[in-house]
Amino acid sequence: MPPTALAPIALAPRVVVFDYGEVISREPSPSDRAALLARAGVPAESFWGAYWAHRNDLDQGTASIAEYWARVGADVGADWSAIDVHELWAIDHRGWLCLDPSTLAVLHALAEGGTRLALLSNAGPDFSGWLRSGSFAPLFDRVFVSGELGLVKPDPAIYERVIDELGITPDEFLFVDNRSENVEGAIAVGGGGHVFTDAATLHAWLRALA
Repeated sequence: MPPTALAPIALAPRVVVFDYGEVISREPSPSDRAALLARAGVPAESFWGAYWAHRNDLDQGTASIAEYWARVGADVGADWSAIDVHELWAIDHRGWLCLDPSTLAVLHALAEGGTRLALLSNAGPDFSGWLRSGSFAPLFDRVFVSGELGLVKPDPAIYERVIDELGITPDEFLFVDNRSENVEGAIAVGGGGHVFTDAATLHAWLRALA
């Protein structure tokens, strides 16, 4: 059943900046993870450690998709071909495309209240098309992708870049992310933040600010 529409939330002149993965999107499902693991053809205990160990380079744009999967393959002892890598990339990418309708309802309530929104995601440049051109993209005044900026959260420089490009002061910057260290990074440069656990708790926090 779709979430109930929420009353508008007006927070201007503050700007609410959202993370994407596991905030606007849901985490990859068990079937998504199983499909990726099956295509990789290696044990789960070695695969997931290598998958995350090299993710920062991909998200910062210092490793290409092919380089990222080559590094994962080297860690797990897999010699994947270029075709294998194309399929691994597609399966992995698809797993991050499922949206959370309850978070979308919060985004619409903010937009309807005249609150400026932006998106800041630790993601490779390959996600920029989805983030900038998806159906939800018009809700955001700006979209910032770490792989294009050459910076990743929680580096203070990435928040300072976002604040500068949005033309706001640090105290007008509100950041929502599912990782506490990323929210702490936003707070450290003078902004405010909320560690996302679910849309209902986020909605209550935003409503209290309004």
